[in-house]
Amino acid sequence: MLADKDRIFTNLYGLHDWGLEGAKQRGCWVDTKSFIDKGRDWIVNEVKASGLRGRGGAGFPTGLKWSFMPKVVGERPHYLVVNADESEPGTCKDREIMRHDPHLLVEGCLLAGMAMACNVGYIYVRGEYIREREHLQAAIDQAYEARLIGKNNIHGWDFELYVAHGGGAYICGEETAMLESLEGKKGQPRMKPPFPANVGLYGAPTTVNNVESIAVAGTILRRGATWFNSIGRPNNVGTKLFCISGHVNTPCNVEEELGIPFRELIDKHCGGIRGGWDNLLAVIPGGSSVRMVPAAQIIDTPMDFDSLSKLRSGLGTAAVIVMDKSTDLIKAIARLSKFYMHESCGQCTPCREGTGWMWRVMTRMVEGRAEKREIDMLLDVTKQIEGHTICALGDAAAWPIQGLITHFRPVIEARIDQYTYRSTKDGAVRHAAE
Repeated sequence: MLADKDRIFTNLYGLHDWGLEGAKQRGCWVDTKSFIDKGRDWIVNEVKASGLRGRGGAGFPTGLKWSFMPKVVGERPHYLVVNADESEPGTCKDREIMRHDPHLLVEGCLLAGMAMACNVGYIYVRGEYIREREHLQAAIDQAYEARLIGKNNIHGWDFELYVAHGGGAYICGEETAMLESLEGKKGQPRMKPPFPANVGLYGAPTTVNNVESIAVAGTILRRGATWFNSIGRPNNVGTKLFCISGHVNTPCNVEEELGIPFRELIDKHCGGIRGGWDNLLAVIPGGSSVRMVPAAQIIDTPMDFDSLSKLRSGLGTAAVIVMDKSTDLIKAIARLSKFYMHESCGQCTPCREGTGWMWRVMTRMVEGRAEKREIDMLLDVTKQIEGHTICALGDAAAWPIQGLITHFRPVIEARIDQYTYRSTKDGAVRHAAE
């Protein structure tokens, strides 16, 4: 369990002043100039040594990602883009940073910008986040007024920071779709390569990072890479914000060490499972786009990237969705299927056509109005979508269904049997509807 002295987000619940003075009292903006004076390479190497992995879902090493930016600034400027388009169902961590500790993010943007020779940064905020944008913009205005950022600031690195408000599209959480949206175009993912580090925003070298990944940078540099590396498990180090929702006694956002066992996370911070541990049915451990895991497999599993990957799921954004035995799992996954169908940008045929097809089949399976052979047909379609689209939305739509069929196939079969037995002669299922 994480000790209070090791917490980075000390105003996560908004109990203290979120403004500049409150942030300074909590240690923000302390020694920032000394870090910048040590140069780009020192900052990048320190973040590399800390073992920080991206907190947006993929878990890619942050320092390594920063090192991909060109070493020399040519004719094209370098850009930093912060992904604050937090649209993954179940995820609500970045909004707490922007509402209650925005100066951690602003300071992190300055340090990350200097590390990658960026003089301009953009924070792309989800369309539905109104109060979050207001607090973030106010924090940026305070930083400008105090000459912490901007031209000729007291830190010696010119850095302009802008907030861009999205239109509420889930697809713009994908980094290249976000860049398209920032350029004023329709938010559709780009083909890769070229990668943003070479051809990004306005065709210039760009790095896109998650809010949490950037917000922890200042504290890591202040307290040292060794400190951050000493928390958690090998290759899964540091602190992490967990968003725990569903059938727990007290749902919450909490900062914990990466790799805390699932049982300890729920008992310490959520008051246990509603109805006791015997009532736990399944868990979606990393936001709606990862495969669900049955209770027996996840109870004592460390909540980190590698451990959950071994269960063919993932930590993702660490949005832990807990489901007890009262949950209609088929209906829950059908609802997620509808979400991905609605949010598909329509650029790739497998995703555009496949998400709708999967939702229609899942809708019938909720009632049991299907044939058992359609279960394998549905699984086969998810495999045809997975890995065959420009971005990962196709994978995100396929994985929840794969998790359902892999772990709870008997539940689907029982629903089909139940429907068939109670049907009238005219209503009984005899052939596939599609």
